[in-house]
Amino acid sequence: MSTAATVSTINKLIGEKVLTEKDNIADSRVATQLDSYDPLRKFREDFLLPTHKGIKATEVESALQDAACTYFVGNSLGPLAKRSKELLEEELAVWASTGVNGHFAHPHDRNWMTIAHKATRIMASIVGAEETEVACMGTLTANLHLMMTSFYKPTQNKYKILCEYHAFPSDQYAFASQVQLHGFDPKDAIIEMKPREGEFTLREEDILTVIKDQGPSIALVLFSGIQYYTGQLFPMASITRAAKEQNCICGWDLAHAVGNVPLRLNAWGVDFAVWCTYKYLNSGPGGIGGLFINKRWTEAKKPMLAGWWGHDEATRFEMPPTFLPIPGAQGFQQSNPSALNVVTLLGSLQIFEAAGGMGPIRLKSEALTAYLEALLHASPNYVKSEELSETKKHCFTIITPSELGSRGAQLSLLFRPKGIMPQIFEGMIRRGVIGDERNPDVIRLAPIPLYCTFHDCLRAVKALDDSFSSLK
Repeated sequence: MSTAATVSTINKLIGEKVLTEKDNIADSRVATQLDSYDPLRKFREDFLLPTHKGIKATEVESALQDAACTYFVGNSLGPLAKRSKELLEEELAVWASTGVNGHFAHPHDRNWMTIAHKATRIMASIVGAEETEVACMGTLTANLHLMMTSFYKPTQNKYKILCEYHAFPSDQYAFASQVQLHGFDPKDAIIEMKPREGEFTLREEDILTVIKDQGPSIALVLFSGIQYYTGQLFPMASITRAAKEQNCICGWDLAHAVGNVPLRLNAWGVDFAVWCTYKYLNSGPGGIGGLFINKRWTEAKKPMLAGWWGHDEATRFEMPPTFLPIPGAQGFQQSNPSALNVVTLLGSLQIFEAAGGMGPIRLKSEALTAYLEALLHASPNYVKSEELSETKKHCFTIITPSELGSRGAQLSLLFRPKGIMPQIFEGMIRRGVIGDERNPDVIRLAPIPLYCTFHDCLRAVKALDDSFSSLK
């Protein structure tokens, strides 16, 4: 991204021409000014961010040990929202004081019988769906298997699954086990698209070409909304459209996209999608998952693996012997969701709602990520990706696309020579900045807009450069 584009992106957030191309973006006074104009800055106070002491930032001065660290790893696990903590403590108190009566006579109007509806309503707006198309339930991979059981219907001629190379391992395991369940060989039935030689991300035209050329043999197109390793945001609308033109089912794993970028699952014509909520949605470790089923499938796709929580609510507790599914995605529920998991998600979702939804959040995300990218480009340790193979010095490049429309709130840094990444990662932690290490040789930095600041970006790049300086 050019300097002019970075300045324009940041000023778009602020609503005024505060930043100019002549400003030194690495000046802390500039970061202070940008933070002061940030319309979402107050929401940082709604989170309990890990401390320097908590992450073992041993090189941060003792007086700051109890202060918040620079938390750039919300793409792996979001921090605890104060509202989530409050709701969780309330639920524990209700459990203690009312016991089973909390299902129907909850003192805070959150009956456990219907508590998931409160989260589903907000979730539907985040993913661009109607409420009946969304269910807060299960976990990501379990939901993926449920969806593939219903939507992956291979024939002898149309049986392949198209996905990206190096998808998250759990997805790879699910794909392989599903094709084996139908008697096919994963080596033949799974098409994993790799970037072109010398490139790190997939080109849209290459994906669309494969769908067009191999569509007659593809039963299911299933990419990640955002690729977890590179941070590439896939063109979901065009891929979905191309899949439908070839009569392929199109599903999405939105683990790294939900709560990160605006989604329009219904408008795009997506058949199904699954996601976790403990990353950008901050529901807590192992938090409840979510799924989407397009409403056009309401009559055609009934749950194949039924459970009592998917039964019609009006008669569920009459315990009838015959299953009558709730119309839409919620009919795919199996067991009652943990009220404790639902409220930790709900507390965070209420912050999303208070912030105005994904529009304002995305606006800040674009500005913050562009600012971080500009600072990284100015680092003496940065090299362009095309120069990576030629340099012999300690260095890094950015393998995440620079185009705003092709990334979310994550920049993936690739380090050379091979093997130095763990030292850099540990060095940054000692200096109070925690990102996410991913083998081989990548650190993912995610400046999440609800709780990260422009000053955080400055601190992260300084910690990165100081860690390079301390390499042995």
